[in-house]
Amino acid sequence: MYQTLAKWRAALAVVVLGLFVSGCGINNIPTMEEQAKAKWADVQNQYQRRADLIPNLVSTVQGYAKQEKDVLTAVVEARAKATSVKIDAGSLTDPDKLKQFQDAQNQLSGALGRLLAVTENYPDLKSNQNFLALQSQLEGTENRIAVARRDYIEAVRIYNTELKTFPGFIWASLFYRSNKPMAEFTANDNAQTVPQVKF
Repeated sequence: MYQTLAKWRAALAVVVLGLFVSGCGINNIPTMEEQAKAKWADVQNQYQRRADLIPNLVSTVQGYAKQEKDVLTAVVEARAKATSVKIDAGSLTDPDKLKQFQDAQNQLSGALGRLLAVTENYPDLKSNQNFLALQSQLEGTENRIAVARRDYIEAVRIYNTELKTFPGFIWASLFYRSNKPMAEFTANDNAQTVPQVKF
């Protein structure tokens, strides 16, 4: 009888310990890391959507603005560079790689801005339904990119905070030593410059 009672107590102790460990945050770090990686995948998805739209936009503009070859070439080259710079979820702890990725995407954004500014000189192009649809899709994509980056930044903030605060830093030091803080997006140098509006 004492052996049966001891077995029940041991089983009960294991269950209580399991509940304690599962409720104390030991799983927070891997959960938050996976959430941040999923948000990063969404950022990449939105950038890919933009890259997929660009060839259609360029070919539509090309038909109207043949003499604007330099701007069109800059967009195509910036797109090629932006799609060649890859960063996977495993590299999110390397701020230099993230900055390289950001710089390539910012260069593409600048080239697209110049392309859309050039189109102001072509009234026929501005009224073309294909161009208007592509322009609208690009604007929507830029908004989606901004939202995806904001969501990624928030997920990284939560993950990085968990690594530095109690009880997360205890679990990190005991079980997740290889986990490093993830890099965040930073504003580029031009973000601080006030845009000039000319009438």
